[in-house]
Amino acid sequence: MDLGLKDRVYVVTGATRGLGNAVARELVADGAKVVVTGRDDERAAGAAKALGPDAVGVAVDNADPEAPARLIAAARNAFGRFDGVLVSVGGPPPGFAADITDEQWRTSFESVFLGAVRLARAAAAELEAGGVIGFVLSGSVHEPIPALTVSNGLRPGLAGFAKSLSDELGPRGIRVVGVLPARIDTDRVRELDGLSADPEATRAANESRIPLRRYGAPEEFGRVAAFLLSPAASYLTGIMVPVDGGMRHGF
Repeated sequence: MDLGLKDRVYVVTGATRGLGNAVARELVADGAKVVVTGRDDERAAGAAKALGPDAVGVAVDNADPEAPARLIAAARNAFGRFDGVLVSVGGPPPGFAADITDEQWRTSFESVFLGAVRLARAAAAELEAGGVIGFVLSGSVHEPIPALTVSNGLRPGLAGFAKSLSDELGPRGIRVVGVLPARIDTDRVRELDGLSADPEATRAANESRIPLRRYGAPEEFGRVAAFLLSPAASYLTGIMVPVDGGMRHGF
């Protein structure tokens, strides 16, 4: 199936590794051009180089109020257009409610929540009909994940914002979608498993609760997100799509 991605231009944040990088790879593989971001100049440039001539890297912090304008300008300057954005942010610090400091809450809110809101707001002002705003969220939108209290607090709120935004932008032909990963085999998930006394046993226990009995591969997540961002998904908006091997059975 042709996704209609050829020569379309997307900004993908947090794309030097993990889920953001997986989505950027799938977009480019289907003919899109991407602006990929990370906090470090060298990593952003390296990620873009690995993706080839249809990618440029920009070092920004999602919490920087100037980041949205810089990224949209980078897309237009490099490729002459701007068709959408996928907001992906590295996970906030793990921990239980009693362990998280006010500063950790504040920093995470600026990066995970407010930074995403700013970028979506800036994109909405620039996009035309057919444009799309996507968010990488988490299965915690529906069910809290043990020891990820900050994420459990912020991701559902961001999902609510995305759904509200989809109602506001729908009349202009702009779509808003969310993608909800669970146990995707990224560095982040392996780091979380590694916090236990027995990482292998933790992984095995997690896999036993997944109907497909395995962690997802990053490219499996990337393909779903690329589809949702593409013109092939032109009648999908306001939805939160789980990519979780069947863990969530409800609607």
